[in-house]
Amino acid sequence: MAAYGPKALKMTGEEADGFILQLADLYLTEYMVKAVKEAAVTAGRDPSEVTVCVAAPAYVTADDSPEALAHAREQCRWFGGMVGNHVADLVAKYGEHSAQVPDELTEYIKARQGYDYAHHGRSGNPDTRFVPDEIVDRFCLIGPAEKHIEKLNALRELGVDQFAVYDMHDAQEATIDAYGSRVIPAVNA
Repeated sequence: MAAYGPKALKMTGEEADGFILQLADLYLTEYMVKAVKEAAVTAGRDPSEVTVCVAAPAYVTADDSPEALAHAREQCRWFGGMVGNHVADLVAKYGEHSAQVPDELTEYIKARQGYDYAHHGRSGNPDTRFVPDEIVDRFCLIGPAEKHIEKLNALRELGVDQFAVYDMHDAQEATIDAYGSRVIPAVNA
């Protein structure tokens, strides 16, 4: 079950075999995995039986130069807009600065001005201008392969069992090659 909000996180822990979190933010992952695992315990379930999967875009750059990172961010900015749709629903339901939904998830959508699904899930989506670089960096895996390895290992330490990377940008082959030759072997080591 995929979830962001408090009721869905609770239901995930109570009922689901797995939890899919569509973002790779370390703080939010820790927050949401904890909520799911606590709900499992409260429901009398073994929390280790809930498999956790983080799903997010990955863009491997040759280096961490400002130019390379800026390009990667533009290629993955669509993801912050997509997540922003779900976040907007949470803000509408729980309000801004709700004790039930962390500001680290909701704060960035203040400048959001609608969303056209004709551009959904595509790099260059014009409806994602509101997504700041910080959110792209937090929600996605961007940078040289070493940065991907570091973030994936940090996510694993937070209880993530599986990773699904979205390869929807202009460097699909290079990202797949880098994951196959460098990232996956290092994370599996």
